[in-house]
Amino acid sequence: MSVVSGVGSLPGEDAEEYAEAVRIVLGELPDLPHLPELPGRGATASMTGRALAVVATLGADLQPAGWRLTDAAGIDHRRARSLLAQDLDAFEEQAQGLTGAFKIQVTGPWTLAATVEKPRGDKVLSDHGARRDLAQALAAGVTEHVADVRRRLSGVERLVVQVDELALTAVLNAQIPTASGFGRHRAVHPPELSEALGWVLEAISGAGGEPWVHACASDTPLALLRGAGARGLSVDLAMVSAVDSEVLAGALDVGETVALGVVPALEPVGYPGPPTATQVTERVLRWVDMLGLDLEAVSSRVVPTPSCGLAGASPTWVRTALANCREAAVNLSG
Repeated sequence: MSVVSGVGSLPGEDAEEYAEAVRIVLGELPDLPHLPELPGRGATASMTGRALAVVATLGADLQPAGWRLTDAAGIDHRRARSLLAQDLDAFEEQAQGLTGAFKIQVTGPWTLAATVEKPRGDKVLSDHGARRDLAQALAAGVTEHVADVRRRLSGVERLVVQVDELALTAVLNAQIPTASGFGRHRAVHPPELSEALGWVLEAISGAGGEPWVHACASDTPLALLRGAGARGLSVDLAMVSAVDSEVLAGALDVGETVALGVVPALEPVGYPGPPTATQVTERVLRWVDMLGLDLEAVSSRVVPTPSCGLAGASPTWVRTALANCREAAVNLSG
């Protein structure tokens, strides 16, 4: 039976809207609900702030240019940690008795290194030792985070941890700008990319989680993600090349999961308008057929999702997008 899930982010700016977001994911995504992220609440709720709330041993604070590592946690870092705990409290309260599967998300080490500054400025990405330390601190923090979630939701048997690496391709291709904006940081070579990501994915597995990686940029090195330890790949089907499709087919063949972004993150305007659930289903079927896969054999591991996070969507489109994904999953199950 095919399941359905979301990528992570939803619209909203306060505690009341967060509670509504929890109700939405529990209602629309019953087989694989996820911990909602509401970046509209500010920097402490952003992807970077959320990940720094998880990171162990390192402190951070918020500067005009963004997040920066420090010797001790600043007030905004403490607020980010407090907000994550409050969100977990809110989810735990509504999810009493939750069993089966559940998904949480955390920003990966390379996207984090590309967005966080060193204590004296410029991105962590610019320093080999700093990016190693950040990746290892993230791995240690993820271990604690998974344990906390398991304690709170003791009935959950399958805990998926989605590592968001939206900047990984830019890091690989030397596309991250320096502090001045006039240059670009040097490319990080694949072996180092794989090693640091592997520390985080191994920590997830070691804590009893199922490691996925989400990356919706074109030319993402999907084979590298699998080699680093990803047991699920979350992608935007519109960005998937023929080579990517072969990697995804290989993952499905060995029992891994592919979360396939098949519904736009923002409501399309103008002709031909938003896709229907039937059109979404047909799109997945064409892709599976193109790869020569047996739908019955892989349908339980093909997870329809929106193409990316829904933070910029209207509340109406959020429900429509998730409902279309859910109906597509039902259709795929026959």
